[in-house]
Amino acid sequence: MKANRWQLERSSLVPLFLAVITLGAFICTRYFASFAAALMDTNPPKSSVRTPEAVDSTQDLETAPNAIHIPLNCSLGELSTTCPANYYPSHVSAEAKLHPSSPPPSCPDYFHWIHEDLWPWRETGITRDMVMSAKWKANFRLVVVDGKAYVERYHKSSQSRDTFTLWGILQLLRRYPGKLPDLDLMFDCVDRAAISKYDPALPPLFRYSRNDYYMEIMFPDWSFWGWPEINIKPWEVLSKELKEGNTRTQWRDREAYAYWKGNPLVAATRMDLLKCNVSDKQDWNARIYAQDWEQEEKQGYKQSNLASQCIHRFKLYIEGVAWSVSNKYILACDSLTLLVKPMFHDFFLRGLIPLKHYWPIKDDDKCRSIKHAVDWGNNHQEEAQAIGKAASSFILDELKMDYVYDYMFHLLSEYAKLLKYKPTVPEKASELCSELMACRAKGVEKKFMVDSLVGPASTQPCTMPPPYSPASFHSVIQRNKDGMKQVDTWEREYWKNQNKQM
Repeated sequence: MKANRWQLERSSLVPLFLAVITLGAFICTRYFASFAAALMDTNPPKSSVRTPEAVDSTQDLETAPNAIHIPLNCSLGELSTTCPANYYPSHVSAEAKLHPSSPPPSCPDYFHWIHEDLWPWRETGITRDMVMSAKWKANFRLVVVDGKAYVERYHKSSQSRDTFTLWGILQLLRRYPGKLPDLDLMFDCVDRAAISKYDPALPPLFRYSRNDYYMEIMFPDWSFWGWPEINIKPWEVLSKELKEGNTRTQWRDREAYAYWKGNPLVAATRMDLLKCNVSDKQDWNARIYAQDWEQEEKQGYKQSNLASQCIHRFKLYIEGVAWSVSNKYILACDSLTLLVKPMFHDFFLRGLIPLKHYWPIKDDDKCRSIKHAVDWGNNHQEEAQAIGKAASSFILDELKMDYVYDYMFHLLSEYAKLLKYKPTVPEKASELCSELMACRAKGVEKKFMVDSLVGPASTQPCTMPPPYSPASFHSVIQRNKDGMKQVDTWEREYWKNQNKQM
């Protein structure tokens, strides 16, 4: 049964309050003054200056009367190399546990894939040797013991991927203090997969994406907490801007073409897409723009505001080196997403359904496939709008940060259950906390960390769905195949009729 399944797949508050009561207003005064200094001495742009009152992100996010507030404590100064004492409670006392009036919601359907990603180790479990065997490919090793994070770094990632991935994990620990079990994992921040599904050792390795021939464990990417190098804001902020942007131009009033803007130099498939741009000889219903990020940086990213790019009826998603973080920004636009057949997927892309959330585009015949899709959408506007709206609803509702954190929580909790040893702090690892990262950060990086800082949740994580049964798993795979087959049939008929008219 296991072999067949894989074949189918491939297609405590008390110390905190005592401390506050004991130290009183003195600490509060020191805290606000020091944090204000920490923020202001970096000479950031005016838009990134934050007042001390804005530092405690829980004031907006947590309104329940018994919610726990954990402000950042930068009183030790930016040069400190140790985390503050009791920077958050490692365990929440029974008196402080939240009692929601209603049970938590069910997790979105794509949470099913947590079970599938961990399936290879269900029978064998995960040993320390198995974890260490992935060291050769990892950027860092993360160990959580008694609710605190420890990191052993091996290689610096591209840009700030490792920094903001670790920041995201620290926010998870702040959101659910004391609830995450002890764990030990290796994380690779590179795009391309490395652990073949045919590797008999199958070392567990966490990564942002993979394809059908590899066996990494999918994890939310760094950009959910911001991508400072290209000025992409944290998802909590940007998703709201995208939602507002959707209201500026109604679908029927948008330009009736397929739009894509990005760096084509990173992949041959993107270079091939350039052939589909409008020319004197041919109009494939596509408007393709090459992005020069160096020039954009010089101009202050004035032409790269994602919330102002929802002005076309159709938007193209195409992979880069591997999967691209752009998928969520494109799908959030209310436009009909034309998704060029991907080789890679991330943790949520597997929850999308063709003809419900997107329109599939052939990778080996892009131009003709795009022209047909745009003509179909312009001639079936109600259906096209419905698909675009379903996609944006999925992204803005089922991929909101509440669910991203819950996905991380359930994934790491299920992973920890598979460990056949008790994690301990590695000799070369150092403790990591939000203070060590945010208090010493500079400029846009600091701003994005402050903007994405969270406090403890006032509700429990969503309810995890059970694993797919063999029948339901087959049904999911077949449903997607049927949707793609339907589009292929329509497309062949379309071009047959076009040829007759020529």
